[in-house]
Amino acid sequence: MRTHPTATGLLDVGEGHRVYWEESGNPDGVPLVYLHGGPGGSLNTGGYRDWFDTSRFRVVGLDQRGCGRSTPHASDPAYDLRVNTTAHLIGDLEALRTHLDIERWVVAGVSWGSTLGLAYGRAHPERTIAVSVMAVTTTGRAEVDWITEQVGRIFPEAWEEYAGYAERAGIGYRRELERVVTAYAQLLADPDPLVHRPAAQAWMRWEDAHVGLLQPTTRHSDRPIDYQLAFTKLTAHYWSHDGFLHPALLTDPGALREIPVALIHGRTDISGPAVTAYELHRMLPRSRLIVEETEGHGGPLMVAAWRQATLDLSLD
Repeated sequence: MRTHPTATGLLDVGEGHRVYWEESGNPDGVPLVYLHGGPGGSLNTGGYRDWFDTSRFRVVGLDQRGCGRSTPHASDPAYDLRVNTTAHLIGDLEALRTHLDIERWVVAGVSWGSTLGLAYGRAHPERTIAVSVMAVTTTGRAEVDWITEQVGRIFPEAWEEYAGYAERAGIGYRRELERVVTAYAQLLADPDPLVHRPAAQAWMRWEDAHVGLLQPTTRHSDRPIDYQLAFTKLTAHYWSHDGFLHPALLTDPGALREIPVALIHGRTDISGPAVTAYELHRMLPRSRLIVEETEGHGGPLMVAAWRQATLDLSLD
């Protein structure tokens, strides 16, 4: 039986934004905040609630600024990307923690949510019991260049369509001179739907090619158009700015060295090779690395390992 929310709300976090949040699990349990992927994803159907021991945890989820049920939505051509950065998202988390009267919480994130969770832990170690992340990313330049450029050596047909679309779009992009993610950020931020809609669809077809490896049911291009627009616009925005993280997490993890951290990754994750999780583990003396040999950018064995690792961290 699926766990349902026990409380929901829209929190005013400033700059005209309201962030959707929900709670489930044990109201007297260890507070845990779940951070979804993207940037620009959402809580979706709420299946994340059952990834954690709801008898142990007070689980808080939120649709990050600009996506899901939060407002305004980044699919709006007039959406102001200047007020959507990692610093803004960290500020939103602090506002939500204060609103819910939580002193400290476990921070759990998946994919982009792992970057955000690690960045939050570095910024607010005094509010972080532990960080537990799956499909580990830090959104550094090398990772972004891998997923948007170099992995095209494995999917040359799909990458040719992806990069070729940007070249044909008439914005002066040349793949030998410019990062493709920069070109897409420009296309997706264009207010004209005749520009940003086909760019979003081209990006989603590329997403299907690499993220969908070994996960044939994952088809991002089948999502509703508003989801596609918010996801691609925010992803290109963040990736073209290297996650707005200076210094990069792999350059200076800072206070993460003092926090218990669990890193769950799939060996066959072609979109985000395991080297990122491995390098983080080497830098963080209180970290634990679990690599699931048979899965990629998520899967049931990874979720089971994540559930147990998160529980273990809360008991330490």
